[in-house]
Order: sequence, then structure tokens, then C-alpha cells
Amino acid sequence: MLKHIKPLLYSIILLIVVSSCVSNRSTDKDHLVFRYNEHKNIGSLDPAFSKDLADIWATHQLFNGLVQMDDQLNVKPCIAKNWTITDSAKIYTFNLRKDVFFHKHKLFGNDSTRTVKAFDFEYSFNRLNDESVASPGSWVLKKVESFSAINDSTFQITLKQPFPAFLGLLTMKYCSVVPREIVEYYGNDFRSNPIGTGPFKFKRWEENIKLVFRRNNLYFEKDDNGTQLPYLEAVAITFLPDKQSEFLQFAQGNIDFVSGLDASYKDEILTTDGKLRELYANDVNMIRGPYLNTEYLAFFMETEIEELQALQLRKAINLGFDRAKMMTYLRNGIGIPASGGFIPKGLPGFDNSIGFSYQPEKAKQLVAQFKSETGIQNPEVTLTTTSNYLSFCEFIQREIQKIGINVNVDVIPASSLKDAKANGQLDFFRASWVADYPDAENYLSLYYSKNFAPNGPNYTHFKNETFDKMYEAAYLETDISKREQLYTKMDSLVMSSAPIVPMFYDEVVRFTRKEVNGLGINATNLLELKSVKKMISD
Repeated sequence: MLKHIKPLLYSIILLIVVSSCVSNRSTDKDHLVFRYNEHKNIGSLDPAFSKDLADIWATHQLFNGLVQMDDQLNVKPCIAKNWTITDSAKIYTFNLRKDVFFHKHKLFGNDSTRTVKAFDFEYSFNRLNDESVASPGSWVLKKVESFSAINDSTFQITLKQPFPAFLGLLTMKYCSVVPREIVEYYGNDFRSNPIGTGPFKFKRWEENIKLVFRRNNLYFEKDDNGTQLPYLEAVAITFLPDKQSEFLQFAQGNIDFVSGLDASYKDEILTTDGKLRELYANDVNMIRGPYLNTEYLAFFMETEIEELQALQLRKAINLGFDRAKMMTYLRNGIGIPASGGFIPKGLPGFDNSIGFSYQPEKAKQLVAQFKSETGIQNPEVTLTTTSNYLSFCEFIQREIQKIGINVNVDVIPASSLKDAKANGQLDFFRASWVADYPDAENYLSLYYSKNFAPNGPNYTHFKNETFDKMYEAAYLETDISKREQLYTKMDSLVMSSAPIVPMFYDEVVRFTRKEVNGLGINATNLLELKSVKKMISD
């Protein structure tokens, strides 16, 4: 337990939390319980609705799919023990394990359970496509021509066209297997009565208060030594509504894990260069790694504003501010300065050399060239953002003004920015892109001309015939290394036209109690608990 929490910072919160919460402090009896808080709440435990990270973390403990992703973003077997890809990479044939059981439920009859069959996947995928279900994950099967159970242990999917990232799509929780008899019995209430095959099974949910999972003793996966997973006996999730209270509970030892770096406690736990403060070193571990999220500024390439039409000024803005300095002052060093392209660090295809570094003198030369060629002596642009990123935009504003470009910062609500950028109503705006699936194609799709917003994610309306040809060629390239080379070339081509200003590639940051072992980290920020162990603290 930490003994030196800053009293001025936390005294009021401590009084509120202690008076309203029953302590969950670890004892010998519950040391095998992993406890965390979900301040964003959980909307559904039905994997067909696992859109938000909070829901994904919960359903990941309860459900499995055909395949799964390891911490290095490699697709590995799960319920499918192996698979073959044929017909020019359009037909995927999965051979299923025969030892995967659904969690026990009386509706399964005498044995209270049954094994998973290929027909269960056929039902689960049909459910994703069912308009009456209205799953937000139906897009995952957009490139699928057909799917069917060949027999009890063989499931086959046929694509409309080759799509190298398809296996990565299948790792999403949307594609989990669910039992027909349970889903049809509960209907919409399956969200709060989930039955899956995962390492933990549903026990109790008091919405907005507490959610509990228990160990699934029938789970099929084992560790490298042949020991059945999971090691934990239970997972307990609370729902304190703000990050500051969550951190206090973590500091007091009442929860085992905190994810992310919130402004309310970042200076309390970290130094300005992103190191764990000595005060916490004896009780807390920090793990960090790349996160598949690129934070950037974007130009609308069909703008009528002359300053933004000019490649010199777009490049000057890219060259005119110090990304490393920005990360140190505004993020305590958490985040990777974006000196590469749009593909973030952590994804194959990333290249740190194809972007822009801090070169203020070169930026000034480009601005002077623009003034000479156009006669515009006081170039001016307006950058639109939301309040959450105002500090970043103001930092860039100050730096860019030093190279001779006046920047106005316009703050609007997030919903307004989303609609305006989709409809081409903003000339220069802040944006971010978190990967839908772990493949660089997902990032490069933002620059394919057939994806112009609002009918696709190409918000900049960037268009380049060479890029389009390479993008289409990547679909047909089955050699992984060659496809990665294509990705890098495409990213480099985008950066040469500077339709965006990459600011930083985000990082996953996790803080755990010292007694927690085996909690890894991955670039999709997936919470994997099946291999976590807890030691009994003194």
C-alpha cells in the first residue's frame, strides 16, 4: 500500500470515496481476484455489440472466436486449431478444436454444456448480418461472399475478393461464437446473461456498481507447461465514474490496474520525461508500448484557401514545430513523436524516415518562397479542434507563428467536428485514427480516392492515381514482406504531398500493483487476463 499520497490533492476525494464505498482491499481469500475499474461503464456483454473498449475488455474474458491475436499482433489459432487459404486467397477453411465447451447453463440439458460446432459459427455470423439485430460489427463481414459449416468441425468462408487483413478482422470480438439456444431464449437480455467459451464465465452484474466473472473450469487453453488457464479465480469490475477517483482506489490498493494517463494524476505518478516517480516505485509497475492510434492535423485538399492549397505551406507547418518538446510538456513523455508517416509505430509498414522532423529554418524558407510566389505577405490559416486537444493546437499555433504563418484556433464540440470533417466543411482540423483492425491497410484506406468522405474515411479528399494502383495491388499480394513494402511506399507517397500533419503515435500505458504478474501489453490495448497471476501481498 502507498503511504504518502499527497493530502492536499486527494483529501476531499478520499472522504467521498471512503464514505461511499466498501473497501475491496486484498485478503488471503481474494488474492486470486483481479480488480479493475471501468469509468466509462459497460453497455453490453453481447459480443455482437462490443464496439467500445470498455465492452471489448469485458467480452474478451467471456468469449472466443476462430482466431486470436498475440501481443505482437500475430494471428494465432483459438477455437480453430488451423486453417487453409485457397482459390487465390479467397477461400478460408477452418478446422475446429473438439474440446471447446460453452459455459454451463441449464438450457443445455443434462450435461449443462456442450461442445462448439461449426454450425455455431454459422449462426453467430448470420446474427452479425441480421438487420433486426443491428450489430455495429456487421461491417466486419462486408467483404465476405458466403460462409457455411461444412460439417461439425469445418467452417468455410469465401471472400468477394482477396483481402490480406481478413484474419485480423476475425480476431475482433464481433466474430465470437455464441450458442443459439441461449441467445434465442434471452433475446435482447443476452446482453446481461452472456454464455460464451472464454476463460471466465459470467457471475453477477449490478449495473453501474459491480460486475463479477468467475474462473471457467472447462476452459480449453493451457500454458506452455500444460497448466490449464486461467490462473485467476475471478475478475471484479467496479464503476467509479471518474479517473481521479479510480486512481485513488489504485493508490490505496483497492484495485490492481489502471490504464492510460489522465491529466488529473499524470504529474502525481510520472516525471516530465515519463518515468515512474520514486514515491510509487515500491508498489507499482508501469508498462508502456505503441498503441495503434495516430494523432494528426488534416488539410482538406479541395479547399479554396490559397494558403492551404500550397504544398510549401503544408510542408512548412509539418517542419515548423518540435514534436518531441510537445510530448514532453503536454504528455509527460508518453507518446511517440510522429516523424514517420501516417502508419503508427507498432504496425508492419511503419517507417520513421518518411515524415518530417523539426527544421524551423527550412520552414521559414518555404514560407518566404510562398510569399514571393503569391504576393500574400501575411499567410493565415484556421485550425479547428475540440477542447480536449486545445493545448496541443495552441502549442502548434505558437510555434507556427514563429515561422511566419498566423494560426487561428477554433474550438467546437466533438460531434460538430465529426460531422463537419465528414462533409468537407473544415479546411484544417485535428483528427485521430485508431485502428479498427491491426493492419496498415486500415490506415491507408484514408487516402484511397474511392473512400472520399462522407461515404468513406478519406476526410482529406487526397487523390493520387499511383497510390490507388498500389493500394489495389496490396489486396492481391499474399507475400507478407512484399505487402509491407507496398504499405511503406504508399505512406511515403502520401507524406510527399503533405495532406496531413502527424503529431504523435499514441502509447498504451498501464500501471499495476507489484503483486500482479503476467499482464502484458499490446498495440490494440486489449486486456488479456487469462495468463495473469497475483501473489499474496504481505
